[in-house]
Amino acid sequence: MLTEQEIVSRILNGDLNAFKVLVKQYERLVTHMVNRLVQNKEDTEDVCQDVFIRVYKYLPGFKFQSKLSTWIAQIAYGTAVNHLKKVSGKKNLTDDIADFENYHKTSDNPESILTKKNTSAFVHQQIEQLPVHYRTVLTLYHLNEFSYAEIEEITGMPEGTVKNYLFRARKLLKEKLELYIKYQE
Repeated sequence: MLTEQEIVSRILNGDLNAFKVLVKQYERLVTHMVNRLVQNKEDTEDVCQDVFIRVYKYLPGFKFQSKLSTWIAQIAYGTAVNHLKKVSGKKNLTDDIADFENYHKTSDNPESILTKKNTSAFVHQQIEQLPVHYRTVLTLYHLNEFSYAEIEEITGMPEGTVKNYLFRARKLLKEKLELYIKYQE
């Protein structure tokens, strides 16, 4: 297996097979991140392709000051956020944070929640309903296993904000899960 430096070096020297290796190695990370932010499944593939186009374009500027995965995740995050801004016409995605008050007011009633086949599916459904910043931080930390510092680098959010969003996202999920379990009994 090639190291990050070897892959980057080969790509910069025109080796397209090395770029294929890079895409294969990081496509799961990119797809996972984009899927968590861009909920329109038709757009997800286009955004992922755009991410790798940007990776190829900006690779000469990568200076190994962070892990390659962190840098690619940063590009994926930025590309997905830009896509959301274009699609939604929102000036500021932080407006979604105000939606967390409405998070509790879902159209799901206890009866429809009970029809879920398992707790995992329920949790993933609830993650999808979180405001975009909460969903992003939760995904990066728990599912992609990035550190606070790496999440700060990827999203541009201060570490304190990352911790705060993670705390709030967990709290919201806990409340929903407690209701779910209560209705399961």
